[in-house]
Amino acid sequence: MGLLELGLKSKIHLGLGAMAMFFLIGMGPVWGIEVDLTLDQAAHLLSAGRGPMEKANTVEDVTKLIKAADKANRIGTDPEQEPCSSSAVLKTKSYWLEYFGRREAAESKRLKTDIRMPDAKVKEILQMPNLEIEIGLCGQEEYFAEGADVALQQNSNNIMPVDKGKPSRCRKIPGSKMDYVSRFSARFAYQDFDPMAPANIVVFFPDGKLISLEVDFSKVK
Repeated sequence: MGLLELGLKSKIHLGLGAMAMFFLIGMGPVWGIEVDLTLDQAAHLLSAGRGPMEKANTVEDVTKLIKAADKANRIGTDPEQEPCSSSAVLKTKSYWLEYFGRREAAESKRLKTDIRMPDAKVKEILQMPNLEIEIGLCGQEEYFAEGADVALQQNSNNIMPVDKGKPSRCRKIPGSKMDYVSRFSARFAYQDFDPMAPANIVVFFPDGKLISLEVDFSKVK
């Protein structure tokens, strides 16, 4: 999803509103993937992404922000800690709103004027029917990821993606003699699974091997 594709316009401001996380008395934050966000919640999330980026002054600062955003929505092993590992980044509506908040700030700096998404384009994000999952894999052959498939397993249900990209060309990990990494994205319809319950992301390979990543959607925002 590109910034221009979402039709950012100058000086169209969204009011701040209700927070995207709610609290129960005596308990911590109650999360779970927010499928039905409001415009006010969207405005808060855009602002949450925009604020830190407005304060970023170097390329290193920007890189840290991007990595931190992925880390907050990642399950599995952190590739920064274990380069040859399996993980997945859950790109929810909240993830995308914070992402575009950072883009708003970056474009505002570049153009030296406030850049904001109009409500109509924010609504497009709020109406996204699918959860995007970006999966990172590691193997010991250059073409190990070819033919990989993925499913969500929740309770006794095997949920297949409504759309799936091809694994990227495998890249050798610097300093490693035989470890390669690849990634691909799959989209799962929110109506097909429970966004408040645990599940497993299972990656299947043509040779019969599989990788399973546990995810508790109730802990994701």
